Amino acid sequence: MVFLDFEKPIEELYEQLHAVKKLDEKGDVNMTEKIEEIEAKIKATRKELYANLTGWQKVQLSRHPERPYTLYYIENMCKKFVELHGDRCFGDDKAIVGGFGSIDGQTMMFIGHQKGVNTKMRQYRNFGMANPEGYRKALRLMKLAERFNKPVVCLIDTPGAFPGLEAEERGQAEAIARNLFEMAQLKVPIICIVIGEGASGGALGIGLGDHITMLENTWYSVISPESCSSILWRSWDYKEQAAESLKLTPKHMLDFGLIDEILKEPIGGAHYAPEEMIKLLKKHIKKELSELMDMDVDERIERRIDKFGKMGEYDLIPEPAPEEQKQPQT
Repeated sequence: MVFLDFEKPIEELYEQLHAVKKLDEKGDVNMTEKIEEIEAKIKATRKELYANLTGWQKVQLSRHPERPYTLYYIENMCKKFVELHGDRCFGDDKAIVGGFGSIDGQTMMFIGHQKGVNTKMRQYRNFGMANPEGYRKALRLMKLAERFNKPVVCLIDTPGAFPGLEAEERGQAEAIARNLFEMAQLKVPIICIVIGEGASGGALGIGLGDHITMLENTWYSVISPESCSSILWRSWDYKEQAAESLKLTPKHMLDFGLIDEILKEPIGGAHYAPEEMIKLLKKHIKKELSELMDMDVDERIERRIDKFGKMGEYDLIPEPAPEEQKQPQT
């Protein structure tokens, strides 16, 4: 079990619990009552700690090494999952996975970032940072789902699109922009769920849909706290301050109208009770799809475009009057 720095009180209680259990196993003293007491204290402490997490603490939780990733959710929610590969243009990006899966008899297209569960797999998956071919693969799969009239479920968990030179050479910005354009008009329902990190265009590339949800201990922002800190203060030392200033938590996103719902996690985070989190996520997907599938296609597309069109603020500069245009310059 991995503990984060703010979970130090819980870690100390677990150390006590382990020591007491070792004494109990020796059989000299009955420690059952003490064990129950410490377990109750762990539960109460965890509940208290997780009641008021800061922005930076939520960022830490979203990156927890034991947190479930996209393939874990898909493989445990679906009785059958057929992964599809390649963008039919350059290659198969391992940072984005996708394919047809079935939940309780309903087939849907799953697409999501995959970080990797250990060091070797993280390198193989490029730490969840997709290249242009990853977004083009995602778009190909969305179009395939549209052809067969199957809904699309996008699971977002990335520190950002890959910023390497080769990604720029192959059109990173164009690939993400093309996805936004096409997803806005896709004829089938799209559900987007932030299950971990939601950073910048890397997240937005598969993040335009009819219903946008964030898990409770995730974040969504144009930039990571560390990068923001390095730009503003020339140091990563102010990442906690940056996290608060960016207002990147699910509650902030909901207040801003950028997402539609926050999905509660088990106390302690999704990694603490992954089986429970799978049930919650599965139930959520089924509920949202049942509502979206009943909508008229044109109405659903119009509502989707209207939703994202209202985000942000802008002003139009009025054109000068004809008499102003004719005035000679002095």
